[in-house]
Amino acid sequence: MIEYIKGSIAELTPAYAVIDNHGMGYMVNISLYAYEKLQQQQHDGNAMLYIYEAIREDTHQLFGFIDKRERELFLLLISVSGVGPNTARMILSALPPDDLSASIATGNVNTLKAVKGIGAKTAQRIIVDLKDKIKTDTSTLLSKMPTNNEVYEEALAALVMLGFTRAMSQKVLTKLLASDSRMTVEDAIKQALKMM
Repeated sequence: MIEYIKGSIAELTPAYAVIDNHGMGYMVNISLYAYEKLQQQQHDGNAMLYIYEAIREDTHQLFGFIDKRERELFLLLISVSGVGPNTARMILSALPPDDLSASIATGNVNTLKAVKGIGAKTAQRIIVDLKDKIKTDTSTLLSKMPTNNEVYEEALAALVMLGFTRAMSQKVLTKLLASDSRMTVEDAIKQALKMM
């Protein structure tokens, strides 16, 4: 089992990162939370992601996390009936670890229901199953990344990678960025996930 992958960032998108480790490129699925952190690390050239391997008969996927806490939350989420790796990644993309922990600890069903693909029953099941397992602790809020003209394209690429149609993604992003042109890629995707 792979515990972590450390290497240089060969490619970085809001949906996945390619980590070059001694000439071998590992494509790792990531959350928006991990994406934002990796953007900050990209200046150093090196990154480390903690790994979860999803091995099925027809596929072998790697999911990467910026720290052990994010991976722990992911593992807790996929332990809930009806929540698979991609759904767990979607939840971690819409809700950073602190927000997710707080939502589960306080029984905030509405916050979880706002995530695309999470209905009332699944949200309630997540809270019931995980409420006693979640460690809540306060940490400093992430500083917003400066925006640029690529916000639309990066957010669109991420939504398409997450399985949404290009047409619907374009429509939602156009509406969002028209209302707030200074929105970050992360915020654009988060808001879009709530609207789709």
